[in-house]
Amino acid sequence: MPTYILLSNLTDTGAETIKKNPERIKEVNKDVEALGGKVILQYAMLGEYDFVNVLEAPDAETVARISVELGSRGSVRIKTLAAIPIDEFIARLK
Repeated sequence: MPTYILLSNLTDTGAETIKKNPERIKEVNKDVEALGGKVILQYAMLGEYDFVNVLEAPDAETVARISVELGSRGSVRIKTLAAIPIDEFIARLK
């Protein structure tokens, strides 16, 4: 299944939410699964982004829907990137 990277920043509302309920972070993973994706890795970050999530989804349309749905809640801003496994990338260069 294709892999996607979601880089996210909390809004003020999102920061308040996870301060009150830190487990909300993992609860959102269930929402991702309900929308057709699967969270493979998840990290809290220091620096430009608050979180990085590695997802699998069947196609770009599904991950776009996930990004729009999560972003529309007002708690997070998301930048979504498609990821190509390095062996696949090298094979396409040959």
